[in-house]
Amino acid sequence: MLAAERGLSRNSIAAYESDLRQTSELLGGALALADEDALGTLAGEWRDLAASTVARKCAALRHYYGFLLDEGLRADDPSSALPRPALQRPLPKLLSLEEIDRLFALAEERAEAPGAPAAALRDLALLELLYGSGLRATELVSLPRRAVVSDQPFLILKGKGGKERLVPLSDRARLVTARWRECVEEGQPWLFPSSAGHISRIRLFQIVRALAGKAGIDPTRVSPHVLRHAFATHLLAGGADLRALQTMLGHADISTTQIYTHVEASRLVALVNERHPLAQMSRTGPQASSPD
Repeated sequence: MLAAERGLSRNSIAAYESDLRQTSELLGGALALADEDALGTLAGEWRDLAASTVARKCAALRHYYGFLLDEGLRADDPSSALPRPALQRPLPKLLSLEEIDRLFALAEERAEAPGAPAAALRDLALLELLYGSGLRATELVSLPRRAVVSDQPFLILKGKGGKERLVPLSDRARLVTARWRECVEEGQPWLFPSSAGHISRIRLFQIVRALAGKAGIDPTRVSPHVLRHAFATHLLAGGADLRALQTMLGHADISTTQIYTHVEASRLVALVNERHPLAQMSRTGPQASSPD
C-alpha cells in the first residue's frame, strides 16, 4: 500500500518497516493485536527518545492500524492511545544574499581562471543547480547527462516517491551546466560522474562546505540543503507565489512549504505600516495636509 497507493520511496518504506518491527518487539510480537492499554505503555518505553523520533514512530503506527481497519483485519483502531509529542518545527538555516554573492563570486573566479581544472566548472554547475533551482542533493547528484539541454529552460526529474516534477532552470544555471556537460564523455550516463557511478551526496556536501570555507563563510552553516533553503527563502521574499514554490520544491503538502513564510513576517509588518490606509491617519483622524 505504501508503495502502490502512497508512492513512498524505498527509504521511507524501510523506515516504516524498522519502526513497526521495533515496536512489535516492545509489545512481545503482538503488534497487530495490541489494544489501547498496550499502546499506552509505549510512552514510557520511548521516554528517552527525541520528540521527532517518537512522532515518526507514532505516524507509522497510525498508518498501520488505519490500514488494518480499512482492510477489515481489525474492527477498531487503537492508535488514539499513542503519545502525541509536542513538536516545534525548526526554522531552516539561512544564508544572506551577501553570503550567496561571496560564494558564487569565488566559484565563478575559480571556474574562469586560466587553466582552471574541469572540477571548478563542475562545482559552479552544482552551486547553480542547488541555489538556482532548489534541487535536493539526491536529485542533483543523480541527474542523467541528458537532463540539461542548452535551449531547454527546465528539467523534468523524479523526486521523492518517484514523482515527476518540472523544475525551472535559470539562464545562468542552464548555460553553466551546458558548459559542464561538454566536459562529460558522450557515453557517460550521469551529468556528475565519478569512478563508482555518479558523485555521492557526501561528496557534494564536502564540495559545498569547502567552497564556503574558501569564501569566508563558516562551513558548519552551509550544506546542499541550506542552499535549497536559500533558494526557497529568497524566492519567496522576492514575491514568489507559495503554491508555485511548493511545485518547484516538490513538496507533497503545502504545510511543508509554509515554513519559509517566516522570512516574510518582518516584510509584511513593514508593508502594513507603510501602505495600509490607517498608517496615514493620526490617532484622532486623518493626517492634515500641509499648507502651501
